[in-house]
Amino acid sequence: MLASTNMATLTVRNVPPRVVTTLKMLAKRNRRSMEQEVRAVLEEHVGDREALLEQIERAWAQQARRPKATEIDEWLRVGRD
Repeated sequence: MLASTNMATLTVRNVPPRVVTTLKMLAKRNRRSMEQEVRAVLEEHVGDREALLEQIERAWAQQARRPKATEIDEWLRVGRD
């Protein structure tokens, strides 16, 4: 018997054709359905953001002062690279 989990359903409208085409290509390359590919992309992106936010929070906890906006911008830039 499978455990039931409450999974959300998302509906995304007005997705540019270029994005749909790219998702289809990625899904084919990864041997997944487009729905599976969208989930994988979302999970990866959110996971990256979550890790970055945790890194920022750890850095803030070590600071004797609040960071400046320019410092935060630099951390974000490094996290994106």
